[in-house]
Amino acid sequence: MRKFETLPEPFQCDEVRQYYELLQKKTASRVIKRIFDIIVSLVMLVFLLIPIIVIALIVRFSSPGRAFFRQERVTKYGKHFYIFKFRTMVENAETLGAQVTTDSDDRVTSIGRFLRKYRLDELPQVFNVLGGSMSFVGTRPEVPRYVKCYEPEYYATLLLPAGITSLASIMYKDEEKLLSSAKNADEVYLKNVLPEKMKYNLEYTKSFSFFGDIKLMFRTVREVIS
Repeated sequence: MRKFETLPEPFQCDEVRQYYELLQKKTASRVIKRIFDIIVSLVMLVFLLIPIIVIALIVRFSSPGRAFFRQERVTKYGKHFYIFKFRTMVENAETLGAQVTTDSDDRVTSIGRFLRKYRLDELPQVFNVLGGSMSFVGTRPEVPRYVKCYEPEYYATLLLPAGITSLASIMYKDEEKLLSSAKNADEVYLKNVLPEKMKYNLEYTKSFSFFGDIKLMFRTVREVIS
């Protein structure tokens, strides 16, 4: 880990320091976590490459636009990166509404709803994991405009790489339904949903362990299947 004094300014506060000191003692888990991410992502690519190509073609020809969606997000130490997903909404959807998606969002395509339901839209993120900008387990990466609204303690969740799945994403798997009746989805997300999700994200950061990550991965699979 970087020295505390070299972290970005928003991180250098007492609220974050307590989490930093806990993670600093877990060097073995952090190293194993990265090795695991590299090995598993490489193995997954062997089996997922053809399905990814097939889904990309279906998305590309089922509605006008690109097959893949790229969006700027924030990961470890506040670093910005581009997350990869299959496009599940109409082209340029970000210019047509909120940053978050609701259950009744008419920007979502018919194929997109199916991909979202089974989280197949997130398969391309295996490339993010292999590249190191993400991990299989960790706080879901937010867009920069939401990170700018973080409370000081929330920056502790950026001491580890962002993840494909997390305790918060499991507990809030029906987030889109919660926002479906909101007049201003962005405002409701920032004031009501994000603070609740951060409770789970901070809990994960505080109790982080490699074997804890494995348990969350299996739990995620169970939730998707159910």
